Amino acid sequence: MVRILRHGLFGLAVLLGLFSTTLPASAAYPDRPVHWLIGFSAGGPVDIVARIMAQWLSERLGQQVIVENRTGSGGNIAAAAAINSPPDGYTLLFVAPNNAISTSLYKKLPFDFLRDTVPVASIMQLTNMLVVSNAFPPKTVQEFIDYCKANPGKISFASSGNGTSVHMSAELFKVMTKCAMVHVPYRGSAIAFPDIISNKVQLIFDNLPSAMEQVKGGNVRALGVTSPQRWPSVPDVPAIAETVPGFESVGFYGISAPKGTPPEVIEILNKAVGEALKDPKLVAKLAETGGIPKPMTPAEFGKLVANETEKWRKVVEFAGVSVD
Repeated sequence: MVRILRHGLFGLAVLLGLFSTTLPASAAYPDRPVHWLIGFSAGGPVDIVARIMAQWLSERLGQQVIVENRTGSGGNIAAAAAINSPPDGYTLLFVAPNNAISTSLYKKLPFDFLRDTVPVASIMQLTNMLVVSNAFPPKTVQEFIDYCKANPGKISFASSGNGTSVHMSAELFKVMTKCAMVHVPYRGSAIAFPDIISNKVQLIFDNLPSAMEQVKGGNVRALGVTSPQRWPSVPDVPAIAETVPGFESVGFYGISAPKGTPPEVIEILNKAVGEALKDPKLVAKLAETGGIPKPMTPAEFGKLVANETEKWRKVVEFAGVSVD
């Protein structure tokens, strides 16, 4: 009887061992901290939204979601770092229009964003806002256009880096209005604002979250938003399209992961983000940044990124800009 019992227990142990080895690695995901790479500086719009989401996800997933700022090259340094990380769900990338734009703007990228990443989740949509130094004379978009044409090449605009929507919104504006302006790229809009406030650089088409923070603080003046109509959270600020018909630059924020990340991990993350975007407190925080929550399936978000990549390819070609 003892021998039979021993054999039975041994057999059960073997079966349990075999069963445990067949469980997917993602069964306990996440079982350690998750690193979320963002391509821009601390205090900027991407950073603000990332930290709001990271706090919520950390609490719900039971593991810390750590936001890491990998600045430079219009967000491409962060993208390259994420793409070259193990595809296990523990390194994610904050995705924004810069990733769609860089595909055609940069001629020597060491990766293909659409090929080398997988979509995880959409977070929100937002507009950019044209803000100018308080020392800059124009008070409206039309006055700005007139002033620019009267002073060709004497006006400079900041951006959060080459290939960002902040940069390309200005390039689109230049083409559509025939305004000649000089581009001054920074490693994030937060770093650019001291120069804008001092009028060393006159303006920026910044993402709404950080632009509004500066406007509310009285540091700069808002002239218009880049959405086709006025944006719900700032209804008193006119759309640039009211003066420049057809002008539009609406951004998106989301999450991608390295190609090969297990589908079950992506499903866990997508579900978590979807639940976050149903939380009234989190939605209220996003609303304070000017964003509109936009939950999507991974496939829907992937289609959005692909469509945006094609849209900005046309703008890059139309504007005639490139970065080596």
